[in-house]
Amino acid sequence: MKIVLYHVSLAGLEVLSSRNLPASASQNAGISRECIDMVSTVHRLKYWTHNRPFLTPKEGSYECPMENYNQMSTDFILLGLFPPSIIGLFLFILIVFIFLMALIGNLSMILLIFLDTHLHTPMYFLLSQLSLIDLNYISTIVPKMASHLLNGSKSVSFTGCVIQSFFFTTLAVVEALLLTSMAYDRYIAICFPLHYFIHMSKRVCVLIIAGSWIISSINARAHTVYLLHIPYCPSRVINHFFCDVPAMVTLACMDTWVYEGTVFLSTTMFLVFPFIGISCSYGRVLLAVYHMKSAEGRKKAYLTCSTHLTVVTFFYAPSVYTYLRPRSLRSPTEDKILAVFYTILTPLLNPIIYSLRNKEVMGALTRVSQRICSMKM
Repeated sequence: MKIVLYHVSLAGLEVLSSRNLPASASQNAGISRECIDMVSTVHRLKYWTHNRPFLTPKEGSYECPMENYNQMSTDFILLGLFPPSIIGLFLFILIVFIFLMALIGNLSMILLIFLDTHLHTPMYFLLSQLSLIDLNYISTIVPKMASHLLNGSKSVSFTGCVIQSFFFTTLAVVEALLLTSMAYDRYIAICFPLHYFIHMSKRVCVLIIAGSWIISSINARAHTVYLLHIPYCPSRVINHFFCDVPAMVTLACMDTWVYEGTVFLSTTMFLVFPFIGISCSYGRVLLAVYHMKSAEGRKKAYLTCSTHLTVVTFFYAPSVYTYLRPRSLRSPTEDKILAVFYTILTPLLNPIIYSLRNKEVMGALTRVSQRICSMKM
């Protein structure tokens, strides 16, 4: 059997000469795992050092069967969010409970807006779309994470990982653009109330939703195509609880600085610029509200704006902080904690914030409940 020996020293990397060893040499599972880590390190350091000459023959050290290296599984290993302990089990149960509440809340919001004619306005049409996105958003992450924990397997196929990454990226960008559209809706409603149904007609709302989905799909497709064609190192362990693009790129056996630049550009276009637009819109809104003569009107405007700003903060702040940081400043643990906010908590909080703090939604809930009760009687 053909064996290649590798050695790494502090002064640099040195490749060992190839030689023939007996087939029994590959039987040692411990050596095989060590070889996987070594090959991964060699490939990464090769590009981190900008292709400096670092390989010279030397005897001794690590053994790596090339047949095993070439025939390695293409599956990825997701380390997950929870530690294998009682605390981890408790956190898992909590996440499942949050997932179920998010499903119930967002489905209820969609049905309520559909059934009550008083909510057939541009604002609530956008809100129903937000609930639909959140419903798919959390369903892309939590069920897979739960199945891994229940089955005791953390393996995910290459195709499954890329598909999850595509849907996550698409839904994240759609939500970012939709939140921006909702901020524009509030800006027009408060600052230009007489022109509201001109600027926010049904046709405009449909174009906003369709445009958001098309732009998001194109952006996600570009990232997915890149992930499909980059070479990955043998160590395919993703230190995350879902197939996030930056976490997958760290496993690439090539220089990815150009792609990391495109991630930075995408984050700027679809997170930073929309957040700036939202901030400007609400700045104008708050200024207009301040000059309102009606105390009731000011209270209603402040309430509407505060609910939206709460949602925006929970979604944008951790997302921007995560994706704008360079790789050298990232921490896997920190990335996972921040990801919980915009993948799990935001889909739960959106229906709660928009319903419990909104008199129109609560009134619609009362009317629909009375209608259902009267039908039963």
